[in-house]
Amino acid sequence: MPGERERQARRDGLPRFGRRLVCWLPAIFLIGGLAFDLLTPTRYTAAPFFSAAPLVAAPLYSLRHTALTAALAVLAEIGVVAFHGRMGGYESYTEAVTVLVVAVLALGINRVVRISDARLASVRDVAEAAQRAVLPMPPDRISGLDVAARYEAAQADARIGGDLYAVQDTPHGVRLIVGDVRGKGLEAVEAAVIVIGAFREAAEQEATLEAVAGRLERALQREGSRREGLDQFEGFTTAVLAEVPSEERGVLRVLNRGHPAPLLLCADGTLSELAPRTAALPLGLSEVAGWPDRADESRFPPGAMLLLFTDGVTEARDSRGVFYEPAVRLSGRVFPGPDALLDALVDDVARHTGGETEDDMALLALRRPEG
Repeated sequence: MPGERERQARRDGLPRFGRRLVCWLPAIFLIGGLAFDLLTPTRYTAAPFFSAAPLVAAPLYSLRHTALTAALAVLAEIGVVAFHGRMGGYESYTEAVTVLVVAVLALGINRVVRISDARLASVRDVAEAAQRAVLPMPPDRISGLDVAARYEAAQADARIGGDLYAVQDTPHGVRLIVGDVRGKGLEAVEAAVIVIGAFREAAEQEATLEAVAGRLERALQREGSRREGLDQFEGFTTAVLAEVPSEERGVLRVLNRGHPAPLLLCADGTLSELAPRTAALPLGLSEVAGWPDRADESRFPPGAMLLLFTDGVTEARDSRGVFYEPAVRLSGRVFPGPDALLDALVDDVARHTGGETEDDMALLALRRPEG
């Protein structure tokens, strides 16, 4: 029983001490009611304590344990009344009936909560299946490079939104994309699916990152042309594409379309921000302005890690409104691998914001092993 209650409290986002306190609240009310009755004059009643115990147990415990708590509350009320010799009095009957009615009400609440939990669990399963289909977790190693990915939803029960990532081994090398679709809800998810699908096809067929970006642009234009209303004219996706060529593992190419700049973390703790030499608008805005895409090339030394992320990281703010700066927070730190890097980044963002993020985060890290 304590394990089940702690898991429920953990899902509610409570700290460890708070989880334990919540789990034992029904027992605290029962014991507190007995202590209150023994330590106060006879005219004072402990019925409110005994009534509270099953009500608190209803959303936390199973039906069986809620019924046990309700029975203990009723027996405790009857016991203290008998102890003081007040059996048969009008007030004693009223107090006992009150506790009994609240106990029965708690059983009904427990039943409703259990049904809601079952439905929510079913929705979560569907959402997780959708996430695995749209954003499958990449293998730990692709073509000799270590890979890790994360999707951190801003809402506890959400699983996927407009943030996206993909990594693929192609005849031209390992290619990656991290992007953020404008908007929220199902339309953003739909656009993310289109971008990922277009990327996977173009990454295999196109010889350059510039050509891949062109294919993504055309795919979003086709999507925008079939939509009605605002999204038809203002829909866009910020994205950064990267490539580690097959024949030149020491080379890294990055093409940025209005997205937060990736970070390159070297094995000695030095960090560099791969800001684009030429600013570019997000994908889907070719009708606003046109320009030739140009990928920036840099060194990718052994032991270095490439970190790509969405603006859920850079727009995370603390209680004073200060934005999170990944380049500053990660500079000088050394991580054993991509998984450790992403775990540390997620934990650091949570500490910065106090656990209250406002936007989803898609994270992708790629490491070139030493030797």
